[in-house]
Amino acid sequence: MTHQRFTDIGACVFDAYGTLFDFNSAAAKYRAELGDQADRLSALWRTKQLEYTWLRSLMGAYADFWQVTGDGLDFALSALGLDRPGLKDRLMGAYLELGVYPEVPAMLGTLKAAGMRTAILSNGEPGMLAAAVRNAGIGDLIDAVLSVDSVGIYKPHASVYRLAIDRLGVPARRISFQSSNAWDAAGAAQFGFRVAWINRFGQKPENLPAKPDAELRSLAELPALLGLGNPS
Repeated sequence: MTHQRFTDIGACVFDAYGTLFDFNSAAAKYRAELGDQADRLSALWRTKQLEYTWLRSLMGAYADFWQVTGDGLDFALSALGLDRPGLKDRLMGAYLELGVYPEVPAMLGTLKAAGMRTAILSNGEPGMLAAAVRNAGIGDLIDAVLSVDSVGIYKPHASVYRLAIDRLGVPARRISFQSSNAWDAAGAAQFGFRVAWINRFGQKPENLPAKPDAELRSLAELPALLGLGNPS
């Protein structure tokens, strides 16, 4: 059944990391080497990666997401005492080959079959995003891949969300935005999108001014939310 806030949607826009692509799969690829440090490394790496995007935005010191990802990994490796030759390079390489969440291809196929326009709107650097999309085999299901690189500031700055309007030619109220990051969902809602928070990780809602319009457990529930049926 279509949610009342998700009628007359003209485009679906997706965050990338944690929403379409499993950022934990990079460290998981080297679990045999990392042992019981793998999950701790992945969590700390992700935390510092995001913190550095916010801090650089506030400081007016933009660097692309590849550098920020590497800087976050440097911090995490040092903090956990994982000073091993070549480990950083291997993990960064794995970040270009992240796994896609299992429901994503069928969900995107359902949207595409229904004539829905689709896009990725991400902090990711264009080369990183191109590699992730190619590795996932979803290039034919995505109409546009938009990176913060074109505005030189990170989410949740309003200029990032405006990229979707400018590229797709669809007003904010007719864009359904999906993110697994509660802070990103809040930022997109503040901007004026219709927002589905994909709460994969059982997070608590953020105490921020704007709230998502819907909370889903996975992207498999999105077509029904839009009144398009379920992925086959």
